[in-house]
Formats: sequence, C-alpha cells, structure tokens
Amino acid sequence: MFFLAVAVLAGSALPVWAQAGPQQWPSRPIHFIVPFPAGGATDVLTRLLCEQLAIKLNVPCLVDNRGGAGGNIGGAAVAAAAPDGYTYLVSAPGVLAYNKILYHDMPFDPDKDLDPISLYAIQPNVLVVNPSVPAHSVAELIAYLKANPRKLDYGSGGVGSTSHVATELFKTMAGVDMQHVPYRGTGPELIDLMAGRVQLVIDNLPAILPHIRSGELRALAISTATRSPLLPELPTIAEGGLKGYEMLNWLGMFAPTGTPRAITDKLSNEVTRIGRLPEVRERLQAQGAEPSPLGADEFPAFVKNEIDKWAKVVALTKMTAD
Repeated sequence: MFFLAVAVLAGSALPVWAQAGPQQWPSRPIHFIVPFPAGGATDVLTRLLCEQLAIKLNVPCLVDNRGGAGGNIGGAAVAAAAPDGYTYLVSAPGVLAYNKILYHDMPFDPDKDLDPISLYAIQPNVLVVNPSVPAHSVAELIAYLKANPRKLDYGSGGVGSTSHVATELFKTMAGVDMQHVPYRGTGPELIDLMAGRVQLVIDNLPAILPHIRSGELRALAISTATRSPLLPELPTIAEGGLKGYEMLNWLGMFAPTGTPRAITDKLSNEVTRIGRLPEVRERLQAQGAEPSPLGADEFPAFVKNEIDKWAKVVALTKMTAD
C-alpha cells in the first residue's frame, strides 16, 4: 500500500497530473520505494525527506514499503520501473553494496540497473540487549557469550541486512557464537527483542533510540568509530572491548538506469538542499542520524568505495544468503 507523505499543500490545489517531459518535471506524484517494512530507520527517514520534497516540488511524495530478500524485492521493483523520474529507491547499503555477493540469484544487477542519485544521511548502528541478558558492557557480553556459546539468539532486519552483517562481523571479530533469527525488517525484529524472543540486536540507532530512552532495551555500545552526540555516555564497540570494530550505515537514493539526467540532477539538488536545512538537520539528529548530502557527481564514487569495503567484510564473515 502506498502511504501519502504530503497530500495537499496548505492554500493551494494540486495540479492536474499530466504526462510531461523533463522540463515540466514533476507533474504528478513521485514514488519512493523503501525495500524494508514500515517502522525501521530507512522508512522513518524517507518519510521525513518526502515531507520536505513535497513542499518544495508541489507534488505528493508516496512512500511504498516493499520488504523482503534483504531489500532485493524493493530494489528489483525500481530496477524494472520506467526511467521517467517518478520512481526511486531509498535504501541502506545492502541492496547496492553487498547483496550481489550474498545472493547468487539476484533478480537485477544493481550496478547496471540503478543509477546513484544522492546520499541523504548516515547513521550508526547500536548494540542493544534485552534487559534479561546479564551483561552491561561489550566486554561482559563477549565473556558471557564465550562461556555460553549459542545460548543467545540475535535478531536482524533480514538475511543480508546491515544488522545481519554488523552482527556477523561482531561474532567473527569477538570469536563468539550466536544463533541468527532473521525478520522482515527492523520493526518486527524489535518487537521480539523487547519480548525476549531474541536477546541481542545491532541495528540502526534511529529506530531503537526511543526504546533505549524508555528503558525497554539496554544499550551497550555504538558501532561507529566515534561516539554519538545523542548518547555521548555510550562507548563505541571498539572502546568497549572489540578493537578495530566499525560499522557505518548510510541512506541513499537511486533511480532506474536511463532516468534523464536533467531530472535526477534537480532531485539530487533538492535532497542536498533539504539536508542542509537547520530544521531538517535537527530532526535527523533527533532520530540518531546525520545529514550527509552528496550529489550525483560525488555519490557514485562513494557507492563504489562502499562496495569494495563491504565485499571485504562479507568475505571475512563468510556470509551467504543462499
């Protein structure tokens, strides 16, 4: 189901949705496919972006959640869409950077079928446990896992999701063993984590932050190289006892290959402008994310570097989705 981010702008009527060329773009609603279920960090941050785009572009922005297969279902839908400037993918790294390594039968080729348009935001992952877990630090958690192999189950947003890769990297570097329980996104994963059906998660801070603040979950560490300004008292995983560990999540926008550059440049410029607005920066930071605008000229090189980096991580952890 499509969800309307902004329906009618105050004091103005929506224009007639007619077919138009790049010069008239946009002349009808724009669809943003999020390849994960509603409630996760990608969904939350995409809706914030759509609010602002709808105001500036004077058309509705529709968020379409198509979760499954580590984001490949949503990615395939965008890859198969008409390159007319009205369908985009807003995704975390997996779909573009490492799913093609994990999945041997990808339904599309992200390198050939999707064009990088803009980097929107970056965000850390956070290591959290159910309060029943007898560990209050990374060092205590590693010691407990070594003494109790496979006693804890960890959840992820799905096979090949950033939360899956982040935890497998943690397991490999720490020399511990846990059982993986994949979900169809961060939302359902967190429900079971709070209920105690899984005991540990390393996932995006924006979706988990409210549950940390409420005390429903216990945060042990941040995944990035530096601490988060939202939780300055929380150490990094490296500080907590796993030296060398670092995991950074990012959110980018992609178009079907062949979408007119005049359109993608305009959209990229708007995403960059929105990311620099003080009120948007404040709202992103409140969600645990940081605006990190990169346009169509810089973003492709960024994606290539990420592909190289994640390939090494996947090889180290010996992960596979098949």
